[in-house]
Amino acid sequence: MEKKRCTAIVLAAGSGSRMHSNVPKQFMELRDKPLIWYALNAVERSAVMDDCILVTGAQDISYVQQEIIGKYGFTKVDRVIAGGRERYESVARALEAIWNEEMKVANRDGYVFIHDGARPFLTRQILEDTYAAAYACGACAAAMPVKDTIKIADQEGYAVQTPNRSSVWMVQTPQVFETQLICRAYRKLMDQLPRLQEQGVQITDDAMVVETMLNHRVKLVPASYENIKVTTPEDMRIAEAFLQ
Repeated sequence: MEKKRCTAIVLAAGSGSRMHSNVPKQFMELRDKPLIWYALNAVERSAVMDDCILVTGAQDISYVQQEIIGKYGFTKVDRVIAGGRERYESVARALEAIWNEEMKVANRDGYVFIHDGARPFLTRQILEDTYAAAYACGACAAAMPVKDTIKIADQEGYAVQTPNRSSVWMVQTPQVFETQLICRAYRKLMDQLPRLQEQGVQITDDAMVVETMLNHRVKLVPASYENIKVTTPEDMRIAEAFLQ
């Protein structure tokens, strides 16, 4: 298949609140490297990826440029931009930069990979597999089948439904989309955001934006159970174990 341009949006604008740390979790050290290093390194070394937008806190931009990008020589990071208060706002800002051709090389006809910077175990295989799926389907998300039985609870905490485990997946990142598709979905989301908020709709991932706004199906691509998101101190200990 013809290789199309691929841009990563790496989200690293979170805080360390659930880590019980004054240091934003993306800068906490994991085996002598800041947590964000691992995702950026995977993008840097991947033959699939062409460039990257790193989204971080406005107050951290200078630090990131000097102590992350400069120090470790990440040449594929094209832009560092400030994120919003919510995840979807951060993604929307990055997509706006892509659509408005603010990158060194335009990417209106390629693919966008949206990845959580706190997922350090992004691999070459995951990037290749999600790219192939997005090329075929237009939209996909890294995911894995659940191992445990899942219960749906009511507002009082009582189990009311047990979905078939074979049809339940844990969704991860990267989530990969045709550039035009994801930009169109996010523009529609931002236009309709007040109405959605009034209805109590919570936007939890990018696949949901494409599904809800455009009624476009999203292919689930088997990734890895190690592709965890580091959110709590327990997650950091698990990540350290995976690196042994």
